[in-house]
Amino acid sequence: MKKTKATVLSIPSVTHGIPAYELTRQRSPATALERWLARKLLALAGNPPLRLVLWDGEEITTSTAPALASMSIRHRAALYKLFINPNLHFGDLYTAGSVEVEGNFIEFLESVYRASASKFPLLRKIQAHLFNRPRSNTLSGSSTNIHHHYDLSNEFYELWLDKEMQYTCAYFPSLAATLEQAQFAKMDHVCRKLRLRPGERVVEAGCGWGGLARHMARHYGVTVHSYNISKEQLRYARERAKAEGLSGVEYIEDDYRNISGKYDAFVSVGMLEHVGLDHYHELGDVIHRALTEHGRGLIHSIGRNHPELMNAWIEKRIFPGAYPPTLGEMMDIFEPHDLSVLDVENLRLHYAKTLEHWLMRFEQNAGTVENMFDENFVRAWRLYLAGSLASFSTGCLQLFQVVFTRGANNQIPWTRAHLYEPGTSARHDRAA
Repeated sequence: MKKTKATVLSIPSVTHGIPAYELTRQRSPATALERWLARKLLALAGNPPLRLVLWDGEEITTSTAPALASMSIRHRAALYKLFINPNLHFGDLYTAGSVEVEGNFIEFLESVYRASASKFPLLRKIQAHLFNRPRSNTLSGSSTNIHHHYDLSNEFYELWLDKEMQYTCAYFPSLAATLEQAQFAKMDHVCRKLRLRPGERVVEAGCGWGGLARHMARHYGVTVHSYNISKEQLRYARERAKAEGLSGVEYIEDDYRNISGKYDAFVSVGMLEHVGLDHYHELGDVIHRALTEHGRGLIHSIGRNHPELMNAWIEKRIFPGAYPPTLGEMMDIFEPHDLSVLDVENLRLHYAKTLEHWLMRFEQNAGTVENMFDENFVRAWRLYLAGSLASFSTGCLQLFQVVFTRGANNQIPWTRAHLYEPGTSARHDRAA
């Protein structure tokens, strides 16, 4: 199989440029200073129940609880990198094979996240703002950032996403639901929250591979204009809509800031993470001019309970420009234009479950992914998916769905019955 260029990763080897005699020295016994650094590294991480194994075989732990897993550090240079900036360098070192984890990978990550969640917040903020600032989301910056992640290869994403190519949190009506069922339920959940009616006009900011737009048009009889700047995603979305004979869906290659026209509903699923705090006022301006007098909207986004930058490695290697906002930060979109928040739902555990499915499918196709890219790519995406799962399961990340409308709009539901009671949905063509 022809390999695809893996633009997402450009990771230097931890030993790059080190002379041969220095590589030999790296395999010599750890010094007293290096053993101290290893213990300090565990202490700064909150003393999780883990075992560090140095390059000379020495084992170090600082927790009294039984070790859940072991992390082997292959070279002393890796130890120094971890100590200087663990949030960035752990990902690079793991990807390059300079750090290995033995034991349950998810439990390993969860133990670190839980232990470090409340430790040294000021130190983490200083380090983040000095070394890990996210990249710009200007018009040109957003295009570069989106291309970096979403234009890898449609064939790659098809290996582990559901058949509708939903790359956002699913909604599991029950734990026994399949990924396909849960993603269908997510799209329906969004449509019910928006109370879509046949003949209405909907604008979507960031359409992914177009699955939600197709769902809204097919099952709710609305006309959808979907904006996206990923060429690969748009190509896929247009081909699917044409093959399925769907009218009423238009996929537009343009930035959300250039949305024009008037709409009954605004929807954005998984796009706000790429907007950036500095541009929330622009998104608010777009929503304000796009919504009709009785228009309503929904924003679905990864978030946090308190302000904090995205993990440095994910922002640098996987999702450039990403920032998960708090609910308070999201209000900067709504408040300037007197948009009223009607409903907030946190689907954090649903995203953890979604990631379980994605990671399982990814691992089942790891050999194919390696043929498409390389081994480093597989290790990086394994860490990205597993790390994201651990972030949601431990509460480091949240998943907010926020429903809103104009402040003076009184055409709003009295209860949430329309979300859950049979027969209250506007769907005119139920799936079997």
